[in-house]
Amino acid sequence: MSYRKVKLCIEDVQGFNCLLNFHGMDMTRDKLCSLIKKKQSIIEANVDARTTDGYIVRMFCIAFTKKQDVQLKETCYAKSAKVRSIRAKMVNTMSALAGKGDLKTLVKALIAGTTGEEIEREASSIFPIKDCYIRKVKVIKKPKFDVTALMEWHTDDGQDVGANVAPAVAEETVAGSGGRL
Repeated sequence: MSYRKVKLCIEDVQGFNCLLNFHGMDMTRDKLCSLIKKKQSIIEANVDARTTDGYIVRMFCIAFTKKQDVQLKETCYAKSAKVRSIRAKMVNTMSALAGKGDLKTLVKALIAGTTGEEIEREASSIFPIKDCYIRKVKVIKKPKFDVTALMEWHTDDGQDVGANVAPAVAEETVAGSGGRL
């Protein structure tokens, strides 16, 4: 998911350590431009949602209409009523995502990136859509600064989440194989 840009802001400095907090997420311009094509409808929605720990976030979603498998017509434009109903599904899904947990669970869900697929499944009964993404997230309002709540984000569980890398295997080259040695 290299097309996501996550913004962090420094809330507190303790010695040489900076305590960071989530400030927003955006999509890179090249990814966004690669999605936009002619002969399809673009569907965008936004919602202001409140998390359980008091943050108000504004989430923007984007999706595109998709041609049917056996469709001969070149274009796949959606009528405005279908666009409105898909937009309503987007708003419901995004507000439910933000409202069911705190900011930490929201950030984990945004990093996982499964919300777009969930919206695609829900809206497929209305009109087939593809490339559904949470395009942008802004933190509109933060609760009163609390160091202890921020420290919970920065606690290390002691678990190593990375995978072991296999050692490099040296290739044997044969003299006179046509390459430079």
